[in-house]
Amino acid sequence: MATDYDEVRPDVAESRNASLEALKSANTPDAGSVVREMDEADTVDGVDLPGADLSGEELIIQVVPQASDEFTCYSCFLVRHRSQIAREKDGHAYCTECEG
Repeated sequence: MATDYDEVRPDVAESRNASLEALKSANTPDAGSVVREMDEADTVDGVDLPGADLSGEELIIQVVPQASDEFTCYSCFLVRHRSQIAREKDGHAYCTECEG
């Protein structure tokens, strides 16, 4: 008689069915209530809504100039170290990641 080794063992199948029944009978919240709770939490935290007046806010950014051993990749526009130059063409440098 041939044995099908891909078939699920009876003890595994029973435990799988039992755990599925336990999940179905458990008191779990429905998806709608979870979404409502998440939405309420977002509004409580003070999320900025589109069209909010931000004219009174001041943005402070410290700009660090490009160092002499750095270049700006002409493909991805990221500032990289000179050791990452893959090629230069027409006065533009390309990094190893863009040329990789």
